[in-house]
Amino acid sequence: MDAHLEKLWNTLEKVDDHAVAVRAWGGRLAGVLAAGGRLLACGNGGSAAEAQHLTAELVGRFRQDRRPYAAIPLHADGSSLTAIANDFGADEVYARQVLAHGREGDVLICLSTSGGSPNVLAAARAAGVAGMTAWGMTGPGPNPLSELCDEAVAVPAAETATVQEVHLALIHLLCDAVEEAL
Repeated sequence: MDAHLEKLWNTLEKVDDHAVAVRAWGGRLAGVLAAGGRLLACGNGGSAAEAQHLTAELVGRFRQDRRPYAAIPLHADGSSLTAIANDFGADEVYARQVLAHGREGDVLICLSTSGGSPNVLAAARAAGVAGMTAWGMTGPGPNPLSELCDEAVAVPAAETATVQEVHLALIHLLCDAVEEAL
C-alpha cells in the first residue's frame, strides 16, 4: 500500500470509535435544521474548503433530494471577511459573523487541523455567548479548540493532509446522519 494511503487507513481505524459521536451530531443537527435553525461553519485554508463542502451538502443535497437547509460557510463572504479583518483584526473575522448570523440553538462547526487557530477559537467563544452549540473537528488533542467546544473529534495524525482527509470522511458521515434523521 502507498505510504500516504497507509497513514490515512491507520488514522481512519483510530477514529472509527468517533463515528457514533458524529452520527449523534447528525441527528441533533437534523433537529436544529428541521426547526428552522442554522449551521455555521468555519476554518482556515483547507479547513475552510471543508467547511464550505459541508455547507454545500446541506444547502444542496448529499445523497437524496430534500428541502435545502440553512448552512453558512463563514469564510465565503469576502466583503465581510475583509472589512472585519481591516476594522477589528483577523482574529475576529469569524466571531463577529457568529454573533451576527447565529441564534440561540444554532450550531457552529469549527474545523482546525492545529486546534489553535485564533480566529476559530474566537468563533467558538462567540458561539457560547450566542447560546449556540459548538462542535470541533481538530488535529491531535488535547488542544485549545477541543477544550472550548461543547464536543470535539480530535484526529490523531501528525500530517495536516491526513487530518483534513479524515475530516472530510467525518463530514460525509455527518451529512449521511443528517439525511437519515430527516
